[in-house]
Amino acid sequence: MQPDREVIDIRPDEGIETERLEPWLRERLPEVDGAFSLAQFGGGHANLTYLIRFGENEYVLRRPPLGPVAPGAHDMGREHAVLKGLWQAFPLAPQSYVYCNDQEIIGADFHVMERRHGLAIRTELPDGYDWNAELNRRVGEMAVDVLASLHTADPAIAGLDGLGRPDGFLERQMSGWSRRWEAAADENSSTTMRDIVGWLEKKRPESNHVSLLHNDFKLDNMLVAADDPARAVAVLDWDMCTRGDPLADLGYMLAFWGEAGDDPAWIKGASMPTWNDGFPTRDQVIERYAQATGFDCAHADWYHLFGVFKIAVILQQIYIRYLRGQTQDDRFAVFGERIDGLIDKAQTLAKL
Repeated sequence: MQPDREVIDIRPDEGIETERLEPWLRERLPEVDGAFSLAQFGGGHANLTYLIRFGENEYVLRRPPLGPVAPGAHDMGREHAVLKGLWQAFPLAPQSYVYCNDQEIIGADFHVMERRHGLAIRTELPDGYDWNAELNRRVGEMAVDVLASLHTADPAIAGLDGLGRPDGFLERQMSGWSRRWEAAADENSSTTMRDIVGWLEKKRPESNHVSLLHNDFKLDNMLVAADDPARAVAVLDWDMCTRGDPLADLGYMLAFWGEAGDDPAWIKGASMPTWNDGFPTRDQVIERYAQATGFDCAHADWYHLFGVFKIAVILQQIYIRYLRGQTQDDRFAVFGERIDGLIDKAQTLAKL
C-alpha cells in the first residue's frame, strides 16, 4: 500500500492481538505460506492500516480508528463490498479479499486487501525527486485525470450499480455532515460554522450528474510510481465510496488544492503541495475536469466550500477523540489550529 519507508513498528496503543488473527487469515487468504508478521503503516489519521506478511506474500489489513466513531463512518464492510469488485471497472482500486465482523478476532471489524507498492504524496513533495515545474504540472494533471476516470467508470461492470442512494444526495450530505459537526464540536469550536452551514444550505445547487464517488479523494489517498510520480498505481481509502453527485469529489479535492498566494493558515488547515511552481491552478483543475467528463461545473465554487466544510468536520471528529483521551497520537494536538484555518477559509470563500 505505502512504500516500505512508511512501515513503522506498531504504536503502543494501536496493537493487534494475533493469536486469533493469524489462523483466521491462513484459512481464508490465497497465499499464506511462510512465517507470519505484522507491522503498521505510519501515514493516515483515521483508519488504522497494517502490513501483513506470510513469508514473501504481503497484504494490507484495515480497521476503524480507536474509540467511538461517527455512525456510518469508517465502515470496513462497505469498503470490502466496494473493493471486491471495483478493480474490474477502475483498475487503480486494490482488490479486497476478506472481511471480518467477528469482534472476537481483533476487537473490531476489518478487511484484508492486496498490497500495491508506490509513493504517497502528502503535505510536502517527497525527497529524492527533481520537483520542477514540468513534473509538478504532470502530477497535478494526473490527479485530475484519475478523478475524471473514476467518475466516468461504469459501476455496473463492478456490480456497484445499486450502490448508495443518488436521489437527494446533496441534501443528505448537508444534513449528515452538519449533524457530525454538532456531535463532535468542543467548547472552543467557532459558532461561525453555523453561518457557513446556513450559506451552504441556502446556495445548494441541483445535482445534474450521478457517478461513483470516492468521497475522500486527494493525493495522499493515491499511490504513485516510484520511478514516475506522475503515474498513478493505486487509489486508497474507499470506506465512504458511494454513488452520487461527482462534483462533491471535485470540490473536496479543490479544498485541498493549495495555490501560491493562499493564506498560510489555509495551507496548514488542509493542503496538498500543489502550491509549488507548475501545478495547475484551481480554475485550471475545474476546466480540465469539465473537459474530461463533460459535466457542468458552473457551481464548482459551492462544491469547493462544501469540501472545506467536510474537511473541518473530519478533523474535528479526530480532534475531539484526542481531547477526550480516546487516542494518544500527538499528531492530533495541532488539529484545533487547522480547524480554525479551515473555518477562516470557508468564511472568505462565502464572503461572510
